[in-house]
Amino acid sequence: MIRKKFFMNVLPAMLAFAFTGIYAIVDGWFVGQNIGDNGLAAINIAYPISALIQAMASGIGMSGAIHIGISMGENEKEKEKRYLGNTLMLLIATCILLTAILLLTYPIILRAFGAKGELMEMAKIYIRIIIIGGVFQMFSTGLVPIIRNYEGAMYAMGSMMAGFVTNVVLDWLFVSVWKWGMSGAAIATIVGQAVTMLPCIFFLVWKKLLIGYADYRPKSTVLKEIFLVGISPFGLTLSPNLIIVILNKGAMVYGGVAATACYAVISYVVCVAQLLLQGVGDGAQPLISFYEGLKKRKELKQIRFMTYAFSIVLAVFCIAWMYLCRNVFPVFFGVSVSVGAEVGVVLPIFLAGLLFFAYTRVTTAYFYAIKKNKYAYLLIYGEPVLMTLLILCILGPVFGLYGVWYSVPVTQSIMAVISFVLIQIEKREHENTWFLDVES
Repeated sequence: MIRKKFFMNVLPAMLAFAFTGIYAIVDGWFVGQNIGDNGLAAINIAYPISALIQAMASGIGMSGAIHIGISMGENEKEKEKRYLGNTLMLLIATCILLTAILLLTYPIILRAFGAKGELMEMAKIYIRIIIIGGVFQMFSTGLVPIIRNYEGAMYAMGSMMAGFVTNVVLDWLFVSVWKWGMSGAAIATIVGQAVTMLPCIFFLVWKKLLIGYADYRPKSTVLKEIFLVGISPFGLTLSPNLIIVILNKGAMVYGGVAATACYAVISYVVCVAQLLLQGVGDGAQPLISFYEGLKKRKELKQIRFMTYAFSIVLAVFCIAWMYLCRNVFPVFFGVSVSVGAEVGVVLPIFLAGLLFFAYTRVTTAYFYAIKKNKYAYLLIYGEPVLMTLLILCILGPVFGLYGVWYSVPVTQSIMAVISFVLIQIEKREHENTWFLDVES
């Protein structure tokens, strides 16, 4: 029974996460094919701003889902209603505030990311439209984890697939046929996100959760709890994109536009694997939070083991597939021959850290699903800090551009060791606290 529940939650969530990340990849493919290296590099530089919107939505939505799941396990209906309503209100308020701030500051942010000249102008065209349509990304991302807690994992995946197909069709029409360039890619993205958002809203209305069920009255303690747990999934979603910023900056310093375009291809490819792995951890969240609420340690350990095992198998498959296709990806994205040759050499370096990444991501998702916030914070925010130190102070100055590339597997291996230590500490803490099996 638990195994069936596991796969019914994890497989749709995993695919839904992948579709979330593929939006930018699809844009990158059409832009690379029709505009070239500069357009591809411009999207990669601008994408972390889009990722910030996604991370805010993911943080709020996932935190709300965790509290809803635990409340359901505890059979606390009033708490569940309050968490649902306050989460939705927080999504609306954050969307309004974040859109206003980003519209005022995005040129400054792009400049800080290393954009200049033609890259700057291309990046500005793309990201301005993404910010204006941020409401669709906010709600398409933020509602999905909530829906999963109400047995809507398959429905959420279907909504993501519908948005993805819409994005592909419109990218082809706007960029390849009508030649709208960067603006066409951005418009295709936000329309695709709107197509994902509308079924999600319909699902919650259909379930009668938004009308007459959710408690929208703001309560400071509830909002504080959503915020504290939300810091973890927010960081988990944003961290890979902070790393993109860090590596983009290092690539620009040590290798210029060619190295940035090379990393753009690699980041797109590796991003799919990373999102699949994050989807495994987040897909298991409803079950982990539910059994946490029930105080069933045996079932919780079983779910955690299955999540680790499935993630490792998935990571091995992704490594093998990407290694075999390492010389195909540059052709797919339409980069120059010289950039493509470098991608084939550099991609295996990134693949070396993917198994470590899988272990760390599952551990992090487990910690925030049971509200072990401090452990989750350490793993999430420690990764970009450690990588920055390696690039600036050790590997970058010593090995140049390849020091930037090698910082990725080195950082991921260190974080995996820290993850292992923290999970052992958590096990001992549970041995000495209230969390016991029902059988005992």
